[in-house]
Amino acid sequence: MGEYLLEMNHITKVFPGVKALDDVTLKVRPGTVHALMGENGAGKSTLMKCLFGIYHEDGGEIILDGKREVINSSKQALDLGVSMIHQELHPIRYRPVMENIWLGRFPMKGIAVDKKAMIQKTKDLFREVGLDVDPEVLAGELSASTLQLVEIARSVSYNSKIIIMDEPTSSLTDNETEHLFKIINKLRSEGRSIIYISHKMEEILRIADEVTIMRDGQYVGTWPASELTTDLIINRMVGRDMTNRFPPKTYTPSDEVVLKVENLCSPLAKSFQQVSFELHRGEILGIGGLVGAQRTELVEALFGLREIQSGSVTKDGERFAVKSVRDAKKHGFALLTEERRATGVFGILSVLDNTVIASQKNYATKGVLHQKQRAEAAQESCRKLNVKTPSLEALMQNLSGGNQQKVLIARWLLTQPDILILDEPTRGIDVGAKYEIYTIMHDLIAQGKSIIMISSEMPELLGMADRVMVMCEGRVSGFLDRDRFDQVEVMRLATQFAS
Repeated sequence: MGEYLLEMNHITKVFPGVKALDDVTLKVRPGTVHALMGENGAGKSTLMKCLFGIYHEDGGEIILDGKREVINSSKQALDLGVSMIHQELHPIRYRPVMENIWLGRFPMKGIAVDKKAMIQKTKDLFREVGLDVDPEVLAGELSASTLQLVEIARSVSYNSKIIIMDEPTSSLTDNETEHLFKIINKLRSEGRSIIYISHKMEEILRIADEVTIMRDGQYVGTWPASELTTDLIINRMVGRDMTNRFPPKTYTPSDEVVLKVENLCSPLAKSFQQVSFELHRGEILGIGGLVGAQRTELVEALFGLREIQSGSVTKDGERFAVKSVRDAKKHGFALLTEERRATGVFGILSVLDNTVIASQKNYATKGVLHQKQRAEAAQESCRKLNVKTPSLEALMQNLSGGNQQKVLIARWLLTQPDILILDEPTRGIDVGAKYEIYTIMHDLIAQGKSIIMISSEMPELLGMADRVMVMCEGRVSGFLDRDRFDQVEVMRLATQFAS
């Protein structure tokens, strides 16, 4: 083996209307963690899909173990020792975990599947990566974070020399991330190489040996991680200095109360209980807390997605019962969900369809859709939010994460809401796209709208909110006004009732 286990030289990839990769180089040494960074749309995932055989490059070469390879399928990539943990998980939910892991390579006894051997192989694999999961449990019964760790175990089971990890910690808790890092260190010590894609700077600087940065489908450079800082990475990713991560505040929230929530309780004992708060016109109310604080459950109840057992919701002085999404929309609520891929994006539909789907009735007469009106509304909405797409007919799944998120915001703005609920609005989005989302939020506030924002990123929570409500184990543990914002105080309140 030479100096590099993998060389991708001068890779080019063209899609209709866009040059996704333009003369990109990536060289990975054996037994290292090599971070691949760049804004959404920089071409990171496209480059990895070329390596994994999902796409075929239009130019350049791939050299594995010193030998030039033409990789035409994922099966061929796996046979060559390259595995990939995709950002979007697609388990077969109604089959056992072990079948998800060994699909296509079940252990056999004659012509029958050897179930006993499969259980044992799965237990051995889980022991190797420190995962405590019953091999026979249905995949659909596991949390997103556990499924992520199962997917990592599946990748390890191929004995791959190169493992591509695309945003592997996006749905993991801090403890689970620590567990993943232990697995990565073990794999690295065995001489395997990890290509690690993430927007989380602290993770990159901690776990990576080298960092390659891409911008607009082009190669920017490769550096030892020890020579980089967060500011340097951001500067090289976006091609400009991002000293101000948040737009300046040019507004002051009014004293007018648009939403009053009193003693809201879930019928589930371990969910939100006795939650009370007010939201003012032209205010961003941040909701902080740790995983399990029931923040998402609370806002989903306000949007009619979960049952409310008791308590009251008053909007503009009118008390109303939130029994359905239709009720919530009628009273001017909109919800941008936490998991955009699972509960927001219709990947196989066009950008146009994704934009107008929540306000479809506005463009129909007696059940007949007015295509011109739909197109005009989508075009104007996407223009206002600076959505980058080759056309409105482009498939939603082909847009970068940041642009998908902007389409979802455009979707809800077409319903003309007064109150926008944004659950982790910038999860999995790069710094440049984050700034654009923040600017959109400020523009909406300037128009007199109000925003409830859940964020697990402390800098975002304190950088964007006018007030912060902190939750712990389903209860409100405190409020902080902007002049009292303090990370330590937020963490203290977030653990106040923790047992």
